[in-house]
Amino acid sequence: MTILKLLSVFFLQLLCVHVFLFDGTNAQSLRVGFYNSTCPSFEEIVRNTTARLISRAPSLAPALLRMHFHDCFVRGCDGSVLINSTSGNQAEKDAIPNQSLRGFQVIDAVKTAVENICPSLVSCADILALVARDAVTLMNGPSWRVPLGRRDGRVSRSSEALANLPPPSANITQLKASFRSKGLSDRELAILSGGHTIGISHCSSISNRLYNFTGQGDTDPSLDPNYVVHLKRKCSPTDTTSIIEMDPGSARTFDTSYYTLVRKRRGLFEADAALLNDNATRNYVLRQANSGGSNFFNDFAASMVKMGRIGVITGNRGEIRRICSAIN
Repeated sequence: MTILKLLSVFFLQLLCVHVFLFDGTNAQSLRVGFYNSTCPSFEEIVRNTTARLISRAPSLAPALLRMHFHDCFVRGCDGSVLINSTSGNQAEKDAIPNQSLRGFQVIDAVKTAVENICPSLVSCADILALVARDAVTLMNGPSWRVPLGRRDGRVSRSSEALANLPPPSANITQLKASFRSKGLSDRELAILSGGHTIGISHCSSISNRLYNFTGQGDTDPSLDPNYVVHLKRKCSPTDTTSIIEMDPGSARTFDTSYYTLVRKRRGLFEADAALLNDNATRNYVLRQANSGGSNFFNDFAASMVKMGRIGVITGNRGEIRRICSAIN
C-alpha cells in the first residue's frame, strides 16, 4: 500500500471517529414531539401517506426498513442515502450495497405531502426514521416513539457506503466490529438482524453460497442440507432475477420466525448463519426461537431508537432539504 493510500485510509478512519464522537451530544438533542408546535400534523401525514403506498405494494415495507439501516450506518442518520449522484460525485445510493434499495418514491411522496403543509421545516432524515417505523407497524410489527430533530447531511459518497455497510457474506467478527463501531452491542446486532423476518432477496445474493462457496464448486456447510435442496430448486447457478423470501411463509409479517430459521441453519445469508457463532448472539437467537418471541418487539423497538440516534446532525448543522434527493 502506498503512502498516499495509507494517509487516505487514516483520514477516513479519523473522520469516522470524529463523526462518532459528536454522536452522543447531538443524539441528546433529539426528542419525541419535536415538531408538535411547528408542524403538529406531521406524524399523521407521514403515517397516512406511508400506509397508502404500502397498501399498494407491501414489499416496500422491508425495503424502507433496510433503507433506514443503510442510511444510519453511513455518516449517521442524516438522509445521505437519499441523495442522487451528480456529474461530479457518485452518491451512496449508487454504491454496490445500495443499488438494490427500493422505496425512494415513498420518501419523496411523504416529503411532498409534508412540504405542502409545513414547508422547509421537516428533515428528510426524520421522515425516513418515521417511515421505517410505520412500515414495520404496518407489517404487524411493533411501534415506538421516534425522537426527532435530525438535520439533513450535505455529503454522500459511494465509497463510504462500501466501507461502512456489512455485506450479506460478513462473518461474526466483521458483524460485531461493524455494529460496535456505531455504538451498538452484540445483543443489538442479534436483535436488529431480526428485521430479516420481513422481505425478499435475489438468487444472485446467495449464488456463491449454494454453488461455489470456497471457489471449488461447493456449498456452504453451515446451511441445512435439506434447505440447500429447496433453494437450488428456486435458484439456478446463473439466476440473477428470481426472488426468494428471507423468511419463507411469513415474509410479510413481522414476527420471530426468523430466529427459528436461523436456529435450524436456514438463515438466507452467511450473516444470518454467523449469529450462531458467538455466545451473545447465539443465546439471543435460541431464546427467541424457543420462547415464541418473548420481549422481541420491545427489544426491536428500543434498538431501533438507539440506531436512529447514530451520528445525527442537529441544531444549526446540516440543512432541511427541500427535496430529499438533492442538496439545497
